[in-house]
Amino acid sequence: MARGPDGQGGGAGFSLADQLFNADSLRDLARDYAALPGFDADRFHREAVGGLDGRGLLERLDWIATCVERQLPASFPAMAEALEAALPPPLDPALTDDDFGRFIHAVPGILAVRHGLEDHHDRALDLIYEATKRFSMEFYIRPFINRWPDATLARLDYWAGDENYHVRRLVSEGTRPRLPWAANITLDPAVPLRFLDRLHADPTRYVTRSVANHMNDLSKVMPDRVVARLRDWQSRGRQDAREMDWITRHALRTAVKRGEGPALELLGYRRGHVRARIDGLADCLRIGDTLEFDVVLEADEALPVLVDYRLRFNRPKGTAEKVYKLKTAKVTPGKPLRLSKRHALKGNATTYTLHPGPHGITVQVNGQDVAEAAFELTA
Repeated sequence: MARGPDGQGGGAGFSLADQLFNADSLRDLARDYAALPGFDADRFHREAVGGLDGRGLLERLDWIATCVERQLPASFPAMAEALEAALPPPLDPALTDDDFGRFIHAVPGILAVRHGLEDHHDRALDLIYEATKRFSMEFYIRPFINRWPDATLARLDYWAGDENYHVRRLVSEGTRPRLPWAANITLDPAVPLRFLDRLHADPTRYVTRSVANHMNDLSKVMPDRVVARLRDWQSRGRQDAREMDWITRHALRTAVKRGEGPALELLGYRRGHVRARIDGLADCLRIGDTLEFDVVLEADEALPVLVDYRLRFNRPKGTAEKVYKLKTAKVTPGKPLRLSKRHALKGNATTYTLHPGPHGITVQVNGQDVAEAAFELTA
């Protein structure tokens, strides 16, 4: 999933879990199930809302599924039939991107795994197929890949040609080797390449974005194979050239940050002799200040350049680095290229904490380190 389960630990504050699961959203879900014979929507709403406190996002999903399950048939085939009958209308098929659906509609996937994995996996996959048209089922297909790999992969082969782009996306997203916040899969990461060979030519950005993210995952374990596959896709010409260029850049973003030569070459950035210096950097800054600096590049030949910079942070137990984009440009002989950057040194960033001490900047051009400088950060 593109979104992480903020508030999973049930901490203080208005978390994503609070935004997604509250009395109003559960009232919407209750209306979906109210059409089922014998389903007491008021009872469900009362029980579900009463159990939200102290639970994070994924825990709330499990709890809501339990409250639904209490009023469904115990037999999984009958339960699956009821869940399908209560599904809301499919997501708009006219859209082409970012139509993720609502978390409250994850219930069928949870119950498919909980009650269908062992003895009714074919019926459970049917349910997942219908449910993913309302909310992405990428979390819930993965237990089936692990438990029944042959049968599930055969189903995914078929789904890769489905008319619904949410189903096609599931084939790529559900088999990603490093899907954020999801359970691991034991599948050889090279196996889903056969799906991506088809899906990279998809007309829908929601699908090709997943393909690119999947390839970015693979670039961390098989970088040469990813570059070769992208080159092959380009040569086949099955995808629109501009979209194929976008897929390639998005798929290689981590490889580019690592400065990997084959990836940079595929993107048109060859390594050449570039001279560089860092100007205007203050010797000492405080947490909360803005880091300002210029990068001046010179070369003896015309050269497309992809310029990144790495910040080296002081940590209580050593150092850490993070890569940031600076500019894509072209260096011309005899004309120094000056690039300016302002970088806020936020003291309250959600992703990392700044600590006083020695820090540094390294400028990277087409994968090569070309200049570095140091500064002191104080509280």
